[in-house]
Amino acid sequence: MGPVKLTLVIEALLFSAQKPLTPRELVAAIRGAGAEDEFTPNEFAKTTEAEVAAALEQLKIEYLEQQRAFQLLEKAEGWQLASAPQFARWVRQLFPAAKPARLTPPALETLAIIAYRQPITRADVEAVRGVAIESVLQTLMERGLVKIAGRAEVPGRPLLYETTQFFLEHFGLRNLDELPNSEELKRRELPKAPVASGENDAVAVSAQTSSGEIAAEPSTSDRPESN
Repeated sequence: MGPVKLTLVIEALLFSAQKPLTPRELVAAIRGAGAEDEFTPNEFAKTTEAEVAAALEQLKIEYLEQQRAFQLLEKAEGWQLASAPQFARWVRQLFPAAKPARLTPPALETLAIIAYRQPITRADVEAVRGVAIESVLQTLMERGLVKIAGRAEVPGRPLLYETTQFFLEHFGLRNLDELPNSEELKRRELPKAPVASGENDAVAVSAQTSSGEIAAEPSTSDRPESN
């Protein structure tokens, strides 16, 4: 066997990891190999993050060219090997657990408004949608997609809401700039709620016990709210 390639070292690390790895974590693992064994020199002891980033891109291209059954994905929290989408129906047979409940159209609409205009108050979201969103907002928080970001500096100091890290992971985004038509939709004028003395934040209290995972079964709060 010839000299070990940096790309193959990275491939082995990604294959063995239980979570996505950042370039910095990869560099630490690569440099640390053989540190306690003076008889096995580490030829990659001076590897830089730039070299790791280049090797990751090379692997990504190689997998595509070779039409492998897996691919290299860059997620919000790092790089990870994953099976290619076209093999999902076979891979899914290994994981027979109940499928996550789908978000309803009202929940998706609410989530989209929060994603593009965060941090935002519940009243401002309701001004855009034209309906009460308390139950939908609670569902989004219970599923770990939305969290409290603080309080607005207006009379009554209503709570502000924003999306979570899990939101990025669930939708395969590295950051919020990757949202479709991000800049255009962020600039568009939307209805604003009139300044009030405050709002009912009971939803925030009950949702603080969120596990951060998509629920396996639909909850009653996930039903479309009435107009």
